[in-house]
Amino acid sequence: MPSFRIETPHGRISAVQHGPGGGPILVLAHGAGGTMRNPMLDGFAAGLAAAGVACLRFNFLYSEAGRRSPDREPLLREAWAAAFARGREIGEPAWAGGKSMGGRIASMMVADGDLDAAGLMFVGYPLHPPGKPERIRDQHLDGIRVPMLWLQGDADPFAKWDLLEGVLGRLGKRARLHRVEGGDHSFRIRGQPRDDTGTGSALGEVAARFILDR
Repeated sequence: MPSFRIETPHGRISAVQHGPGGGPILVLAHGAGGTMRNPMLDGFAAGLAAAGVACLRFNFLYSEAGRRSPDREPLLREAWAAAFARGREIGEPAWAGGKSMGGRIASMMVADGDLDAAGLMFVGYPLHPPGKPERIRDQHLDGIRVPMLWLQGDADPFAKWDLLEGVLGRLGKRARLHRVEGGDHSFRIRGQPRDDTGTGSALGEVAARFILDR
């Protein structure tokens, strides 16, 4: 599992590669409150690699520095662009995705033409802030023309289920939804033992099948 550093215009960020290069790869960003190193994303990357899809995970600049508050959007985009360029050196076709904020930033860049990804992978998309479904974050999605897979818990407070289904219905065949019954924003299910690594691995296998079928 090679680890390395990637240069960005505002400093270096850490990255780790799962699986061999030369074939399909998913460049995967973490969510707002974490880093690339957490049990769910560890499992997700391992599940992808076991199914034949390489994965490159990376830190944003703020998480690299040990800060909790996310960078401004331009810095998030710079880190994404640098990591994706490195991913394309490792494998093709190169997909982009991420947990929550990481996936949302990737989708905005694809919509703007700033990221030439073969497809998008959303690991818990933050469709709106918790308790504020009127502040829906879907305007840019109509401009995306690549395949998209949404891995989403139906008890996720960041994505009211009927709103999510409405968005995906509007996007049509470009978007597919994988529902995790009872899953929250971290895909944990109330009343069941917590196994973030195992949950991530299972979701990684789902993601790999979607990528390999395209």
